[in-house]
Amino acid sequence: MTYLVTGATGGFGHYALHYLKEVAPNEEIFALARSEEKSAALRAAGVNVRLGDYADIDSMKQALEGIDRLLFVSGAPGNRQAEHANVVEAAKETGVSYIAYTSFADADHSTSILAPDHQFTEKLIKQSGIKHTFLRNNWYIENELPIIEQAMKTGEFVYAAADGKTGWALKREYAEAAANVLVSVDVPEILELSGNLVTYEELAEALEKATGKKLEIIAADNKGFVENLKAAGFPQEAAEMFLVIQHDIKKEQLAIPSKDLEKVLGKPLVSLDEALKELLNIK
Repeated sequence: MTYLVTGATGGFGHYALHYLKEVAPNEEIFALARSEEKSAALRAAGVNVRLGDYADIDSMKQALEGIDRLLFVSGAPGNRQAEHANVVEAAKETGVSYIAYTSFADADHSTSILAPDHQFTEKLIKQSGIKHTFLRNNWYIENELPIIEQAMKTGEFVYAAADGKTGWALKREYAEAAANVLVSVDVPEILELSGNLVTYEELAEALEKATGKKLEIIAADNKGFVENLKAAGFPQEAAEMFLVIQHDIKKEQLAIPSKDLEKVLGKPLVSLDEALKELLNIK
């Protein structure tokens, strides 16, 4: 059996490779990198590297030749639908037998700004006829670093998602689940992977517990939220994109209850305050 992890030079792929090595022989594991330059660290660590770029279907066909099971880590927003179409077509043409795709929470029903690319990709994978599992990842706690780091700096935890709930968990926990799924014989078509659903106020309280620092927890309006991120050094456009996600969360787009993540991991998730300690490297 051969396994390939895409996005292997990024955070999620790096974690997934680490956990995959614990459950599969090293000689069966391959990692995708876009260039020789980006692959250097992987090769130095003894990883089998295939070169390929989502934007170049011929390179993806070469990269997937002889691969049985594919962990397809979604690409960056932008030209994602065309790039994902290349990956699925290459997988189909090279005889990949199984795809685990990192999708989005409740993708087929979501109205989030982030959902359309994942809806498109899930449909393509279904149409390909390749056996698959959609890893519908909720939200990485790492995504909240801009808010968290600014709170540590100013003493003000500022959010705009009202009482909307999110299923935060560490990126490495989602990646370990992906590795487990990739080597499993019998997994469902859809896994809603999520931590326990909590509000931003509860996240702020967990941050206080993790750091021992008292914070002013501020449910801001749109302007206040954007200005807080701009004060942290974010450009207007980036701050406004964060605000859009806050609105999605306010509309309960990530409030999808599920215990699938713990079931796939076979153990409890790291508690929220301990996850924050890990994120902030607090001993």
